[in-house]
Amino acid sequence: MKASALAALAILAFPTLAQAWEPTKAIEIVVPFGPGGASDQMARTVQGIVQKHNLAPQPIVVVNKPAATGGEAMMDIQKSVRDPHKLLTTSSGIYMTPLSTKLPVNWRNFTPVAMLAQDEFLVWVKSDAPYKTVQDLLTEAKTASPALKIGGGGSKREDDLIVSAIAAESGVKLTYIPYKSGGEATSQLAGGHVAADTNNPSEDVANWRGGATRPLCVLSPKRIAYTGKIAGDMAWSDVPTCGEQGLKFTYNMLRGIFMPGGVTDEQQTYYVELFKKVAGTPEWKEYLERNALLPDLRLGKDFEDFLTTDEALHKDLMAKAGFLATN
Repeated sequence: MKASALAALAILAFPTLAQAWEPTKAIEIVVPFGPGGASDQMARTVQGIVQKHNLAPQPIVVVNKPAATGGEAMMDIQKSVRDPHKLLTTSSGIYMTPLSTKLPVNWRNFTPVAMLAQDEFLVWVKSDAPYKTVQDLLTEAKTASPALKIGGGGSKREDDLIVSAIAAESGVKLTYIPYKSGGEATSQLAGGHVAADTNNPSEDVANWRGGATRPLCVLSPKRIAYTGKIAGDMAWSDVPTCGEQGLKFTYNMLRGIFMPGGVTDEQQTYYVELFKKVAGTPEWKEYLERNALLPDLRLGKDFEDFLTTDEALHKDLMAKAGFLATN
């Protein structure tokens, strides 16, 4: 038999293995907040890393859909069932927005891809404020009339939840002032319009460097690990935990990626592997340090287990704060 005939028989006997799935058009990362915020920065960092290292065969496009406190973006992904060319960046709003608004969507309607990090929260004050610790702030709050104003980004969101929990633990009255963003909150703090705010590191670091604000403590079980100097001789690692100052409440916020529901295992695996590659680049590590994020890569069942536990925690905290929708 001729060699060509033998080759043909071999092809019939051993079919070519199917090529692994890859995106065939632009990948859209939907951000549930406006341009410039922490979620937007994460999406654009991913976009830049993927492009620089040629990690995907198609470009990434970032689309901001901030309406309805992120609800618009979540509904968009819910309606995009079986579309493997859409991704959603998310924070704790993945639970908080539906729980506080009765939005007919849940993270279980989506396909979890990866948790990339946890974001820290700190209690910040104006640089010339008399408070040295969070207990100094709370001691004044016990007798303040009117109640001390604490700023943050959004209503019935993470900052609001933190202020409510701190007030409940300490037995003091605090007035929460919601702003459109953490950037606006730190500007109002620098201007002396609130006594404190509860921003992420990335939202207040510019004012800290500029001498307008300073952190009292970080609301995390452990100090932030980064030792590079940020303001004068101070590094993130020099900021004590609020627990060191007698406040037990802790809070961290997830930074993660989801796909729409109904996608195939192969499509999910493609993005899991993509984000593993992203998380291994020096640019991603620089991004984590620049924003004082806690590295925490969770994939597959590990991510789903975290989501289940974290959702239950948020539901309990929101119930205590009176944030759960009632109609």
